[in-house]
Amino acid sequence: MIPDGVVEEVRERADIVEVIGELVSLKRAGKDFKGLCPFHQEKTPSFYVVPAKGFYKCFGCGESGDVFSFLMKHLGLGFQEAVEKLAARYGVEIPAQTPQEDDGLQPLREAVAFAADFYQQHLLGPAGERARSYLAGRGIAEDAWQRFMLGYAPDEWRALREAAGTHGMEDEVLEAAGLIKRSEKVEEPYDRFRDRIIFPITERGGRVVAFGGRVLGGTAGNAPKYLNSPEGALYHKGSILYGLHWAKGAIRREEAALVVEGYMDYVSLAARGVENVVAGLGTAMTEEQAALLARYTRQALLLYDSDAAGLRATFRSGDALLRAGVHPLVVTLPPGEDPDSLVRAGGAASLRPYLDDAVDVLDRKLQILEERAYFEDVEGTRKALDGLLPTLRAAADPALRDIYIDRVARRTGVRRETLEREARGGDSGSGHPAARAVRDVAQPEPAVRTTEAAERKLLLLLVRDRGRVPQAAELLRADAFRHPTHRALFQALTVAGAASSAADLELDPAARALLERLAGEEEDLGETDRVFWETVERIRLRPLLERYDELTRLMQVAGEQDVYALMAEKMELERRIEGKMADLQKLGGTTWPRFRKYLKNRPS
Repeated sequence: MIPDGVVEEVRERADIVEVIGELVSLKRAGKDFKGLCPFHQEKTPSFYVVPAKGFYKCFGCGESGDVFSFLMKHLGLGFQEAVEKLAARYGVEIPAQTPQEDDGLQPLREAVAFAADFYQQHLLGPAGERARSYLAGRGIAEDAWQRFMLGYAPDEWRALREAAGTHGMEDEVLEAAGLIKRSEKVEEPYDRFRDRIIFPITERGGRVVAFGGRVLGGTAGNAPKYLNSPEGALYHKGSILYGLHWAKGAIRREEAALVVEGYMDYVSLAARGVENVVAGLGTAMTEEQAALLARYTRQALLLYDSDAAGLRATFRSGDALLRAGVHPLVVTLPPGEDPDSLVRAGGAASLRPYLDDAVDVLDRKLQILEERAYFEDVEGTRKALDGLLPTLRAAADPALRDIYIDRVARRTGVRRETLEREARGGDSGSGHPAARAVRDVAQPEPAVRTTEAAERKLLLLLVRDRGRVPQAAELLRADAFRHPTHRALFQALTVAGAASSAADLELDPAARALLERLAGEEEDLGETDRVFWETVERIRLRPLLERYDELTRLMQVAGEQDVYALMAEKMELERRIEGKMADLQKLGGTTWPRFRKYLKNRPS
């Protein structure tokens, strides 16, 4: 992380008019500057740069931010990349990482970087002739090999291991990096990838962390078509989207991402000018991948296979995206075609009609159910409803969920009230309040906000360790908990104090059911001090985010003069939130992507 003081120094030194003026034609308007907005099409300038306050604002589309956010949105950079770019330009030195900050992974990073170069050199050398012919036959030109760092793993058992050994890299490091493997049948470790086209997998900042290898046709017997690096300290496939490093700028510009299944689909599309593409690294998109994509866009077009497995992946991915606040559309390609085969035959233009015909994920489900005659009898309608409910429950956007419920009600004939109840978790079949409370706790709404998940984790910690209750009571008031059952349990814990037993707590049925559930929970919380402070800070961050939203709404109806004052408060608030997020990242980096999307993807 870049220290806050350095970030502020860069912000102060950077000339926002100079930086934006290189990318947007600006003209002076009093003390400010104006021009045509780079974020939407317009004929009359509505894009203002305010150097005195260090921010820009478009009164047409609503985009606003400071010099960092401009580079992030316009060039597709991450926050740290934007700071580093401006620091280099304006002569601000960013201190090197101190030994205390070293995460111990540098040997693995060096091994993976060495392997990436090794594979690239072999693609371009004599051993890579067949691989080059294969890529050429797929219409992938040499400039794409270079851009996407494609390589070739030679058809030898220990070529990489021996080359790495001459540079002092030990087998233990190579094995931990997923580059070599061991077998009971073979005495010495051997290369994991052999006679394969290599696709380096990069994290969002562009650093290679793993590899995917595609077998060359007919050369490896019964070997799998694709072989991937195993998960390890550097690589967690569920949190990475292949190609995002190269595609993030285009995704922001296009305001949509195309999601394809594999490496070749990605490279084939991107090499032909379809830039806003990413590929998953598994069958369906994970929650982490969906949250990551939500930082860049609010719309995703799914281009998976149309067979049974592809449809299952499509709908699982669609639900994950809905929970992350991204609207998924389903693209249906002709039978037997995939994105790669389509653009190879007809170029990028051949894909456009299918993208234009993309339909909402719920509408696609309804189409398929209609085609298969599910709505012709009661039993079929009941089964159809079972398939539709996960998508209703996944919709995090209340307006979109309302639309979904209305469509399903009209098509199935099921009452709207029943669907709303089912979407909240279903009916236990009993009207008793205690039974409903147990149901509500056991089956929480999937679209629950991240901060409500923090509430639950903090309560789990407090139930296990009552000694922390007084400290929690000093840091948080009960009304900081938005989930009513969470709030009731926290209130009871703090009133009773650290020495009370569970039987002494005065609880309503829902809170009692929650307490019993937490008491029986076996989740390993790990380092409890970190969990305590992380959850407390996440809950305390929420009012800042809500004020951020309120300022956004006020700016939409305020007069021009008031907008500037509101914008100034909003920018200051954004800096405070960024500081809170930095603290959260220090406590536990997994929360960082989930909170960054509050700022980067909300309307400005």
